Amino acid sequence: MNRPAAVLFDCDGVLVDSEPATFALLGEELAAHGLPLDPHEMEALFIGGTIEGVAQTARGMGASLPEDWVETYYTRLYARLAGNAPLIDGIPELLDALDAAGIGYAVGSNGRQAKMQATLGQHPGLLARLRGRLFSGQELRCPKPDPGLYLYAAHALGADPAHCVVIEDSSTGARAARAARMRCLGYAPQGAHPRLAAEGAELFASMRAVPGLLGL
Repeated sequence: MNRPAAVLFDCDGVLVDSEPATFALLGEELAAHGLPLDPHEMEALFIGGTIEGVAQTARGMGASLPEDWVETYYTRLYARLAGNAPLIDGIPELLDALDAAGIGYAVGSNGRQAKMQATLGQHPGLLARLRGRLFSGQELRCPKPDPGLYLYAAHALGADPAHCVVIEDSSTGARAARAARMRCLGYAPQGAHPRLAAEGAELFASMRAVPGLLGL
């Protein structure tokens, strides 16, 4: 197996376990504005997307969200995430293995830079390793499933996109990787994940398995 030119990570749910806190707040917010959804419904509708996309979909489903809801949600979200974004098990060791192999890496997230700072900033050592390599699909105007985010990250690392590997936990992100013609490893710690597999992702359950999957 050829080693990749670079590894491109999603952020939420891949590097940091920030999704439980994010979805808890989202559920509270939507219910308060007339759209009660359970966690499974929210995951199916919103995981891997943007808050702007959430607002558009929720309004279409009858939620009475105020015009400034996106910005006020972000303010509340950053406060909720403070201290609530633990590292995914095995991430430091995986980055150690990539460093030892001389393989570059970066992050491509649909979240804003401020959100990545709020979550990754809880882990100064990790944030330092990623300095200058955090890319936001919203701010680059190419959020996933647009392949532009991962293509941009690959070029920023000076890596041939055809030889990059993406690590994702959402079907939206896997679709972006497929459109970019990049191999995608799909993080599925609970086991089966049909929607992720349907986008061509190779499922795995532990970050500690990734070095072997990359041929390191």
